[in-house]
Amino acid sequence: MNKSFPQLKGPLLHNHPLAKHTSWKIGGPAEYFYRPVDTEDLIKLLNAWQDEPVTIIGAGTNILIRDQGIKGLVIHLRNSLNKLQALDENTIHSEAGVNLTYLVQKCTELGMIGATFMAGIPGTLGGALKMNAGAYGDAIWHYVKSVETINRHGQIKTRAATEFIASYRQIEGLAKNEWFISAELKFNSGEIEKAKQQMQTYIQKREKSQPLNLPSCGSVFRNPDGDYAARLIEVNGLKGKQIGGAKISEKHANFIVNCGNAKAADVESLMQEIVATVEKSNGIKLITEVHILGD
Repeated sequence: MNKSFPQLKGPLLHNHPLAKHTSWKIGGPAEYFYRPVDTEDLIKLLNAWQDEPVTIIGAGTNILIRDQGIKGLVIHLRNSLNKLQALDENTIHSEAGVNLTYLVQKCTELGMIGATFMAGIPGTLGGALKMNAGAYGDAIWHYVKSVETINRHGQIKTRAATEFIASYRQIEGLAKNEWFISAELKFNSGEIEKAKQQMQTYIQKREKSQPLNLPSCGSVFRNPDGDYAARLIEVNGLKGKQIGGAKISEKHANFIVNCGNAKAADVESLMQEIVATVEKSNGIKLITEVHILGD
């Protein structure tokens, strides 16, 4: 049965397919789906939606949505909360739905060279904050001054970066049913041309080493201490292994690509085989970087 909230600024969709909202191009439907127009619209939605689960997604780059889909409400923030404002030569305020590529480009144009390590990382700011996205020995929480969060009741809170503990691909301090909606970031500045060159260097490195021609979620597993997940997968002869439409990339072993008709179940089966094989051969239990959503 469809629900209706007349006070909302956009349509609330029922049984909406989610595959097109993920970088893997995989996933069942959302029972209900909404893309808020702005923060006010998001507050109204959360105030009205009190009886069923809520899931918030951004660019869908670090998630695997199971084939049965997601129960309750899925809120899509990419290109919704997308305001970006430079506060001074070092500081920028960004909403959670801003694409990281766009954020890095804007920072680079302003000479904020400290942001260039994120060049080529897929996703939105909200996901980057939740996962402590990083590359080349750097990570986004090194630059967070403060964040704004919203809870299940539509209440917004400003929180200092010191209220969170950031570590490799995770943060502690975010409550259940609390989500990032914006952040203030401070980067060191430098010459604009140098920043542009650095950004291009990082992008070219990704293009050479990653299978960007096929749908994927980026790295599937976290790197264990002192090693690389890709190396462990490769030495176990798993490169090119395929189940259904999902395949371990021959270009980068920590990527699982969708060859065109992959199901979430195919990807999960490959992930389980990787974990079991590496643990048996190397005594290391790989931890997933990707978040699995749905029943």
